Amino acid sequence: MTTQMNSTPTPTPPATPASGRRLPLVLRNRAFGTVWLGQVLTQAAVRMFQVGISWWLISDAASGDGGFAAGLFMAVSTLPAVVLAPLVARAIARFAHRSLLRTAAGGAGAAAAALAVWACASDLPVAAAYAAALALATCQAFFDPCLTTSVPELVDDADIEAATGFELSTQSLASLGGALLGALVVDAAGVAGLAVGCAAAYATAALLIATVRFRTAAHPGVADAADSADAAGGEQAPRRTLRQLLGSMPYVRGILLCFTAANLFTTAVFVVMPLYTASVLHGDGGTVALLEASLGVGTLIGSFTGARVPGRPAVVGTACLGAMAAALAVPGLIAARPVIAGSLLLTGWCVGVIGVRFVALFQRLVPAADKPAFFAVMQAVLGATFPVASLLFGFLGDHLSAQTLCLIQAAGLVPAALALALLPGHSRPAGEPDTAGAPDPAPAPEPTPAGGTR
Repeated sequence: MTTQMNSTPTPTPPATPASGRRLPLVLRNRAFGTVWLGQVLTQAAVRMFQVGISWWLISDAASGDGGFAAGLFMAVSTLPAVVLAPLVARAIARFAHRSLLRTAAGGAGAAAAALAVWACASDLPVAAAYAAALALATCQAFFDPCLTTSVPELVDDADIEAATGFELSTQSLASLGGALLGALVVDAAGVAGLAVGCAAAYATAALLIATVRFRTAAHPGVADAADSADAAGGEQAPRRTLRQLLGSMPYVRGILLCFTAANLFTTAVFVVMPLYTASVLHGDGGTVALLEASLGVGTLIGSFTGARVPGRPAVVGTACLGAMAAALAVPGLIAARPVIAGSLLLTGWCVGVIGVRFVALFQRLVPAADKPAFFAVMQAVLGATFPVASLLFGFLGDHLSAQTLCLIQAAGLVPAALALALLPGHSRPAGEPDTAGAPDPAPAPEPTPAGGTR
């Protein structure tokens, strides 16, 4: 892994209150807290943009085929993470992570600002919204895996689990804040107001990240590429191809395949919810915000409580996928706002728990030299189903009722849950300690529904 700064900052002793209780990681580690806040702003901005434009397409811009238009939009929003995965991996391995994060946030801010100017100057064509979504998603495709790879450069080994939990909670906060604001801002200020808000969030994130200094060494629990050289040879350990990496970790490969299949149905919720609001509940942007917020609150709670859920990752993941299937079936049977909000709250909690358990596991098992490729490809693999799900459920939404779509989502999760339950025992890469036999290392997360389900 390339060096991120020319010098290593002197670690700041953690602040400890008089009572002896440690402050939360984001408060006692200023570098990590600043980068985390930047991630909250970028993911909230992209989520707000996605929810807002989807609602705009369904309620205003598109006529007769709003479901397909929204589905196509969500598909466009996730294509960069899939198509650009090899380029993202090379960029993360080659460039200073702080520079890459700052550039990605700044580029997204510029794209959002350009859209705001266009929307203020004239009526905005639908194609412009699609182009802006593509630009924002491209920037986010670099930002998210780069930040995940950078966690060991910001915190000590003992704080890896806490940092993973906070990083994953960002997606929950983003879904909550962005989803709450997206449809409401579009109803109140149109696409121009939405774009201005996104531009401000991205610009602030870029400025925050510019103030942070990254440490040069990865945490001692995982060998850095520069430190993993043989004592005799002293040469840097070569990075393995993705095929070699996953071939040496069949357990990790199986997990990725199971969650890729599950994401085909879970990520469709971002298309189904606006359709459900318009056709079944006959609601407005406030109703969309309520449903999106329920999902976000649940994921946030799951991100912070996932490490406390007992059981091995496969057992917990299977149980959560089963609970999600039941929860997503509820809106297909009962069309009542409080009931639907509750079911989405449970769905979000399951997503958060799965995410925390499995991402931290990956942080422990994947060697540092392989992390740039692994996390970029992980995002791409898990996100690859999102364009398919968006287009498929968007198209079906113009021909089937939204309640039927909910039942299809629920049924689709059952095989994924069974496949995860039947995964063979843990397998570790050569040279890596076997951590699976011991208690769970910590919060390890399944990526949330694409897009930032990312």
